[in-house]
Amino acid sequence: MNTPELGLPMPVPANGLPARVRIHEVGARDGLQNEKATVPTAVKAEFVRRLAVTGLTTIEATSFVHPKWVPQLADAEELYPEISGLPVSLPVLVPNEKGLDRALALGARRVAVFASATESFARANLNRTVDEALAMFEPVVTRAKGQDVHVRGYLSMCFGDPWEGPVQVPQVVRVCRALLDMGCDELSLGDTIGVATPGHVTALLGALSEAGVPVSALGVHFHDTYGQALANTLAALQQGVTTVDASAGGLGGCPYAKSATGNLATEDLVWMLRGLGIDTGVDLGRLVATSVWMAAHLGRPSPSRTVRALSHQES
Repeated sequence: MNTPELGLPMPVPANGLPARVRIHEVGARDGLQNEKATVPTAVKAEFVRRLAVTGLTTIEATSFVHPKWVPQLADAEELYPEISGLPVSLPVLVPNEKGLDRALALGARRVAVFASATESFARANLNRTVDEALAMFEPVVTRAKGQDVHVRGYLSMCFGDPWEGPVQVPQVVRVCRALLDMGCDELSLGDTIGVATPGHVTALLGALSEAGVPVSALGVHFHDTYGQALANTLAALQQGVTTVDASAGGLGGCPYAKSATGNLATEDLVWMLRGLGIDTGVDLGRLVATSVWMAAHLGRPSPSRTVRALSHQES
């Protein structure tokens, strides 16, 4: 028997938390881009369709990067038309103006650029300095906004870097401010290697507020490398964040940061939020079933604790 049908977890609201959280689902992009084997386009499309009926409203679909860099997502032109009619937001990553052209040609209305808070990762991921990367993004953002396209700015290595170690809060604030000033509608603060702890999260969000970055423009993107993703998410919610990135079944990592393990599992996030009385609009049973289905295609069990618990009980 599926425990949510028994009323579990019991909702016990806590003070100072939002009434609703929007989950920015990244499994179809950030999750699948890290698979060793390429997932067939038809399976990706079905994955997105199944996610769309769970109640998720934002599903990151794919990335218009050069196939040489992310071969797992080389089928963006084939995939996007298969899913573009779904009644959900389908943001896509665009690394430069060429990627933007490809996305716009298919009718994409939400795009994302991906910056770095550290020089080492900017060089590894984009072969540029931080400021050179920002200069590359500026015309992308300007052109997108000129066509009323929503732009998200991802910022990697906000809490730690595998080459540089600790990342100082002011340097993260500087890049966040630059992305907002060039026109990004929202920012996603990435704990790319999963080293953040709640105090660090609280300090960064406080510094961003002092720098004039509205909390309504912020999302958080935690990896669970050290088991801190849910604790860090709760700290962010306590500071007023209402957008949380998560990946169905806990898929994903980062191809340029070898110590990065999976993203926060969407099911684990929904379980915690349900227990806190926070609305997500997500049907947990359908979501678990979708992740079990994808895990079968990938040939391994989901790392999500909630998926394992509920799918075991259902069996």
